Amino acid sequence: MINHELSRSQNIQWQNIEVSSESRACIKNQKACCIWLTGLSGSGKSTIANLLEKKLHALGKHSYILDGDNVRHGLNQDLGFTESDRVENIRRVSEVASLMIDAGLIVIVSFISPFESDRALARQRIGGNRFYETYIQTSLDECEKRDPKGLYKKARSGDIKNFTGIDSPYEAPSNASLVINTMDESPEMAVDTIFGLLRTNGNIS
Repeated sequence: MINHELSRSQNIQWQNIEVSSESRACIKNQKACCIWLTGLSGSGKSTIANLLEKKLHALGKHSYILDGDNVRHGLNQDLGFTESDRVENIRRVSEVASLMIDAGLIVIVSFISPFESDRALARQRIGGNRFYETYIQTSLDECEKRDPKGLYKKARSGDIKNFTGIDSPYEAPSNASLVINTMDESPEMAVDTIFGLLRTNGNIS
């Protein structure tokens, strides 16, 4: 039985907020942005994200990590790993990151985010001047050797389906803000490179 129709697009209006994103960031002595780390599982995204936030925290900056596995324990626990679920996974994370940036934070997103079209939508939602797509470039062979969570072994044996790099594609960024090769650079070197970008663009002093 349908008691009433949910006409969401007609029954909601945008509420104007008088305190701006810039004002929220200003009192934190920073310029809000999103560092979007993308790459294969095992490339080093989470390690770099943690080191980056520790360094930002030590400088008194206000930041937050959105980690792919952690978000799937809560907000996205209803999503699987089909292509449509992965698209929705990134859409939701983009919305959360956008809200956090509006709060004046430096947001570090650590997601495989395999599809270039989804990352482009994230860039559009967050804003190109606040979105730093950072490709953590590592070969599939190297990621399989590392296999920190044992996922590649499970994927190869067929225990995991739709695993990126094995039976689901990864589309490397064609126009990333940064490309970091973790076969040549240590995580500490990667963080220094990202800090250079943040300083150049005035996100941190």
